Amino acid sequence: MGGSGDVRGRVLRGTFFHAPSPDGFECCADAMLVIDAAGAIADVLRAGSGEHAALAADESGQVMRLPEGSVMLPGFVDCHVHAPQFPQLGLALDVPLETWLMRYTFPLEARYADLDFAARAYGQLVDDLLAGGTTTALYFATVHVPATRLLADLCIKKGQRALIGKVAMDLDTCPDFYRDADADEAVAGTRAIIDHIRAHAGNSEGRVLPVVTPRFIPACTDEALEGLGQLAAETGAHVQTHCSESDWAHGYVRERHGMSDAESLDRFGLVGRRSIVAHANFLSGSDMDLLVQRGAGVAHCAHSNAYFANAVFPLRRALEKGLHVGLGTDISGGPSASMLDAQRMTVAASRMLEDGVDAGLPAGERGCRDSRVDMVTAFHLATAGGAEALDLPVGSFEIGRKFDAIAIDTEAAEGTIRLFDGSAPSDVLAGVLYQASRANIAHVWVDGRLVRSHRDAAPRSKPGLRAGAFAAI
Repeated sequence: MGGSGDVRGRVLRGTFFHAPSPDGFECCADAMLVIDAAGAIADVLRAGSGEHAALAADESGQVMRLPEGSVMLPGFVDCHVHAPQFPQLGLALDVPLETWLMRYTFPLEARYADLDFAARAYGQLVDDLLAGGTTTALYFATVHVPATRLLADLCIKKGQRALIGKVAMDLDTCPDFYRDADADEAVAGTRAIIDHIRAHAGNSEGRVLPVVTPRFIPACTDEALEGLGQLAAETGAHVQTHCSESDWAHGYVRERHGMSDAESLDRFGLVGRRSIVAHANFLSGSDMDLLVQRGAGVAHCAHSNAYFANAVFPLRRALEKGLHVGLGTDISGGPSASMLDAQRMTVAASRMLEDGVDAGLPAGERGCRDSRVDMVTAFHLATAGGAEALDLPVGSFEIGRKFDAIAIDTEAAEGTIRLFDGSAPSDVLAGVLYQASRANIAHVWVDGRLVRSHRDAAPRSKPGLRAGAFAAI
């Protein structure tokens, strides 16, 4: 994008929170981030250093300061989004997964043969996710090549970092009106999307990436799975699919292939360093070990798991095994597009797994011990953890990382954050993560470019990164 709001080649001064590891956060108070011309973080200058003092005294206008009451977070990384399901967000959550797909979801996704409908729905989706602080999204699209190209075009135009896959689903268990004609069509369509994204004139920086996307084994023939695995090996593209999401899906693969979902995906060449499997609630210990060995990641979707998965993903156990894990909203299996909500539900689900939910059982028999995670871990998974799972250089304020970030206005007039004088950094971060709403997200950058701003924010008495301040940049 460029133009107003571009902070490439500038210095940002303010308070920055990030969580490069799941075990703790870092608060860089009154720090300076030096952003290079390509939108990457070239240096981090701590308060009290000589370089910091020299830049603080520079009156050339190079330094841009966050207003008082604002803090900066890394942009959120959503590792599982069904882009075409956005129109039914929060709807049709009353039936089992297999019924939900057939009755509601497949008919909706079939509508994306209409490019006018696709443009409206996808455009609103990308706008809403950016406004909510999601700077990176891993998207399932539909079986339609033209509509999937359109989603890629919109992400490139609007500046969102995105990974996009045409859904492959050719098995006759899928409805006649919505599936690939055969395995050859599934693979050829996937190749067409890979070629489109990589050759796109507006994508020279590779901000949008293609993804090989078998929907899940219950929707694909063995021929399609084999062809997609070969295509992933040939092109080096990312891979995404669902794995052991529910009793039904997990049991289906065991009955059809005589092995676990993870093992079956692996034998088709679909499990590697750039592979993300969604949900994975029923992974065995050996399945987790396999994913760790391959370097693959899990998109943990705590919200949608509560509706469709029949179980809680053992997140703490996965992290202890060294498994890459990011968070996903799973639009629309999850009823919220907010990665803040995803973090909150991740913590809540882990507490319910640890404590159990059946009050009729003795306390010692109710749950799974040592399963809880805290909000700092969830924050890590929503940022640096998701970036690591996707093998992307974002998610934290470290030298060499791309400057994908969100400015949180803790004093926004319509916001929901309530902080009081003397709050410790841990309390400020907790207040932001537990209380913030979309109204508190003042500005969003990807690669150092401003991609979203609340331009109707109330004027401040102090100068800084207000919405109106960008007109002169």
